[in-house]
Amino acid sequence: MIYQISVALIAVAFAVLVFFLIRTLKSAQGSLDNVSKTLQEVQKTIDELSYEVKQTVRHANDITVDVQHKMKQIDPVMESVQNLGEVLNEVTEAAKQVSTTMIAKFQTKRNNKEPQNKRAEVAKVQTTPATPTDRTLQSYQATYNDTAKGGKNWVKYIDLAANVWQRMRK
Repeated sequence: MIYQISVALIAVAFAVLVFFLIRTLKSAQGSLDNVSKTLQEVQKTIDELSYEVKQTVRHANDITVDVQHKMKQIDPVMESVQNLGEVLNEVTEAAKQVSTTMIAKFQTKRNNKEPQNKRAEVAKVQTTPATPTDRTLQSYQATYNDTAKGGKNWVKYIDLAANVWQRMRK
């Protein structure tokens, strides 16, 4: 009789084990079904996104080709701007040379008209100063001392012309 009760008890335990095992497997199957559905949705989303990404890349390639074409069209304009800059630089240097020549002529005329002792004084003033501040002070003294003593007002006319030129450029 003990054998019969043991076998019955083992059968009941096995039935309970199978029952809980079936419940666990059904739960796992439900989870796997949800994972499968999620993977299908993700696959569908990836397919849609890959199409959109391909369209975006094609559009970006079209834009790149268009920009390259437009850059090739702009190249002559940029070369013209560079040439214009070089021409303006040459004009500026020519104007600088002309103004330097004019100033030298005015100084030689003034030096020829001044008395000998004043030439020595000017020679002192025209020595090369050591600092930029000294050079600035020397140029102001040379300019405004001559005009205050009855010299020509040509410096004022040059300042006036420079101001007019700057206003015209604006």
